[in-house]
Amino acid sequence: MASDPSAGSATATAPPQTTLPVARPRLDSVDLLRGLVMILMALDHTRAFFSNVTFYPLQLDRTWPLLFWTRWFTHFCAPVFVFLAGTGAFLSTTRGKTKAQLSWFCLTRGLWLVLLECTVILWFGWSFSINLNSIGAAVIWAIGWSMVALAGLVFLPVRYIALFGLVMIAGHNLLDPLSPERFGSFEWLWRILHIQGPVLFGDPARPSFVIGVGYPLIPWIGVMAAGYAFGSMFRWEATRRRRTILRLGLVLTALFFVLRAANVYGDPSPWSAQKNPLYTFFSFINCTKYPPSLLYLLMTLGPALIILACLERETPRFLQPVLVFGRVPLFYYLLHLPLIHGLAVLVRQGGPGYNLPVVYAVWISVILVLYPVCRWFANVKRRRREAWLSYL
Repeated sequence: MASDPSAGSATATAPPQTTLPVARPRLDSVDLLRGLVMILMALDHTRAFFSNVTFYPLQLDRTWPLLFWTRWFTHFCAPVFVFLAGTGAFLSTTRGKTKAQLSWFCLTRGLWLVLLECTVILWFGWSFSINLNSIGAAVIWAIGWSMVALAGLVFLPVRYIALFGLVMIAGHNLLDPLSPERFGSFEWLWRILHIQGPVLFGDPARPSFVIGVGYPLIPWIGVMAAGYAFGSMFRWEATRRRRTILRLGLVLTALFFVLRAANVYGDPSPWSAQKNPLYTFFSFINCTKYPPSLLYLLMTLGPALIILACLERETPRFLQPVLVFGRVPLFYYLLHLPLIHGLAVLVRQGGPGYNLPVVYAVWISVILVLYPVCRWFANVKRRRREAWLSYL
């Protein structure tokens, strides 16, 4: 604030003003991309609860184009969600968090996410029942443990965090031949890290405890680390940043096509010629998600970065509502599963499910119902600064 000239010499003895750091505004482009994948995520979960399809939608000998695309487009959700979680962690350092504060936040929030996955999300989202003899390990579990790992990584220079993430992403398919049995008593750990499926404790015939590993942690930890390093670009001037993000997205997408065409490395399931060119293309882009192969991540993160570069410009008015979901992703996630599951129980009544037009109609209805609730919570987070709000 400028001094009053009429105050004369009195101003010379006034104590100096303390300048408080001003929190940087949220980046609309990041929130928009996150919001878009959250909306897509609801489509995948609506399909899972409402569809009458009894086989995996990417099974080429049984699927049809609309069903294939309905499942395939939702592949973007998990990689972008995890990557941007890392980006968001870095951006918090531009809003005043020290490395020590960020590390503590990543550790505590990561453990909180793991707890939510094993209790609230499993019991009141996926199953509507409480089973103390088993836990689920899906995307929130993977994000949680990735944040725990990031709590230690943040003390390294950004270039080393980037190197760690890229090596894990690019090299983890070299580990595919390693079977869990080779690790002896640590077989259970290797299954959690790199093998999708149940981890059994006790007698295999009647296990005392089961961890259903849907999302092995490698390379999701690397994806979050890469996202954290990527966040450093948001310190750059806007034009340079947008141009670099676009180029990076194009390079990753091109690299996917080159490596996939070679059919040598990057995915344990090679593509093959099918009954017609369209289904051959489906085979080409049908990459392994559990755990996500190098090609799966190139196929999803490359185009996502191209979209992010386009979103770096002014937010179109028609996309403004999407920002709401991107600003409260965990709150949205915790609401959308029980809502979809509850509707399925109410409407299906144990029946065989519905065709895709009904699935799409339910999906749109779910988004419309969630929007005002998420907008309310986004406004609460904007107005208030209690620490606990950052955990939702």
